[in-house]
Amino acid sequence: MNNKILSVIQAEETLSLLKNRFEKNNKRHQDIQWMKVEAKLKANPEKLWSLYEMERTGGEPDVVSFNVDSDEYTFVDCAAESPKGRRSLCYDREALEARKENKPEGNVIDVAIAMGIELLLEEQYRDLQKLGRFDEKTSSWIKTPEDIRALGGALFCDFRYNTVFVYHNGAQSYYAARAFRGVLRV
Repeated sequence: MNNKILSVIQAEETLSLLKNRFEKNNKRHQDIQWMKVEAKLKANPEKLWSLYEMERTGGEPDVVSFNVDSDEYTFVDCAAESPKGRRSLCYDREALEARKENKPEGNVIDVAIAMGIELLLEEQYRDLQKLGRFDEKTSSWIKTPEDIRALGGALFCDFRYNTVFVYHNGAQSYYAARAFRGVLRV
């Protein structure tokens, strides 16, 4: 892998895996044709690399919508539980640097940027729950509004009792059962 571009073999394997998931989960993307999605991905190899990273870290990305106006497909992490390869991270660099001891390995904002993806907004998290049941045992950091973050907090969601719950924590906190779900537009 060089400069966020996959090898030919990695690209083929990733496209095949995404196609299989797409075909098995038609309810997530009705009226979207895989051939058009694949063409977009082949034309944007850096986005395919981001999907590879989402997959590598346990996100199981899948297409959840198409925006006609922007001509973009939206992929979201659709793993049943928050991605295992992105757990035990605090919210952002400021929170990481504020910890005096027992620092986590990193933070979700830097990891998302490195992967070329964004954290889900609360509305996107709620929309995801309409497509299945996610985070019934785990939780996921979401994009936190600046006014909350400025006061030291960060938001996360989970799905319990058939309901999406939005909670707050100190941004410097981290847990073995909390990661983040990413979104990617192609």
